[in-house]
Amino acid sequence: MLPFKRLFSRQILRKERDELVVLCRNIFCSSQNSQKSATGTEKSESKRVDIIYNSDHVQLRESLRKIIDNEINPYVDQWEAEGHFPAKTVFKTLGSAGFLGVTKPTEYGGLGLDYTYSVAMGEELGYINCGGVPMAIGVQTDMATPALARFGSDKLKKEFLQPSISGDMVSCIGVSETGAGSDVASIRTKASRVGDDLVINGGKMWITNGSQADWMCLLANTGEGKAHQNKSLICLPMNLPGITIAKKIDKMGMRCSDTAQIYFEDVKVPRGNIIGEEGHGFMYQMMQFQEERLYAAAVLLSPLEKIIKETAKYTSERQVFGKPLLSNQVVHFKLAELQTEVELLRSLLYRAVALYIEGNDVTKLASMCKLKGGRLARELIDSCLQYWGGMGFTNEVLVSRLYRDFRLISIGGGADEVMLSIICKYMNTLPKQ
Repeated sequence: MLPFKRLFSRQILRKERDELVVLCRNIFCSSQNSQKSATGTEKSESKRVDIIYNSDHVQLRESLRKIIDNEINPYVDQWEAEGHFPAKTVFKTLGSAGFLGVTKPTEYGGLGLDYTYSVAMGEELGYINCGGVPMAIGVQTDMATPALARFGSDKLKKEFLQPSISGDMVSCIGVSETGAGSDVASIRTKASRVGDDLVINGGKMWITNGSQADWMCLLANTGEGKAHQNKSLICLPMNLPGITIAKKIDKMGMRCSDTAQIYFEDVKVPRGNIIGEEGHGFMYQMMQFQEERLYAAAVLLSPLEKIIKETAKYTSERQVFGKPLLSNQVVHFKLAELQTEVELLRSLLYRAVALYIEGNDVTKLASMCKLKGGRLARELIDSCLQYWGGMGFTNEVLVSRLYRDFRLISIGGGADEVMLSIICKYMNTLPKQ
């Protein structure tokens, strides 16, 4: 290598190393500040005005944080131990404050705001000290109700959307089945037309809020045509004869969020309970998936940052071979790399949301957000847990709880492999069948 090239390479490497040292110093200072004030650093995050946020978003987040600090986090450990949280109580609290209808129409009790406010809410919900409660809330706001708000009749909105926004009803989304998870087109649950009614037979699996829900946004086959054109979304009251909650599923994570297996035997509902046009359910559900996947990324940002900060604090206090564990370059450089990855996820999410509120199809970017979010959660939490040593293998620290909870992100709502297939489709690299 020529001398000037060698010198230039050294300058680049030195610059990169200096930048990484600055980032590590910021992480270390953050850990020092968190020792002085356990919540001060976190609260400053809520006050941050960012690319897609303004002072109104900040105010919304601060109001939500008060509910989280006073009405939710003090009870999370108890709910996790019991494997159940009181969804009706929590949802009523959130609904009364307007947080279950941030983007929903004002005529049905919503705030009528754009989707950036839902993302801000999702980020703030990430400060709940578990994954189960934010997931259950997200089902209510971003999974079971978007299609109803967009395409449902006024009658259905008054019967199901309005009480869901106020917190008087708990909703669930019924898509997955024992033989059809990410492969939505393969669902077998059928709603047959009998006069002016639909008679539903089949079953649903992995239903979040299933044992507490008042109604389900059900995807079922209502015709015999092509798989993408024979399905409808149906508002299904959960107190009807023929509905059986077969079991509450025992999960490795998301412990306080109830997940149920549900069967339907000759369950009768009016045909008027179909959301929008009959046969358009698959398309409506794909549209709902955009918001679900953006929400999944948003709700990850705060807890991932929190895990980095808690790990920095713990490793600055933990002495190994006569010095703080954090002082080892491999540790503080790794935390710097992970913080960088979180910021990259944030940037991807904000770009997707900025395009989404302008009316663009962000299916590809939403899939990228979920793919990156799920994989980053696994890498980041596993890396940080390693630095906690034996404590990381106990149930006494948040990092171990989120290690279990966030493993679901790469599975639920469309597995990583499905996200990759969607991305490939938009890249025109997916092999033709």
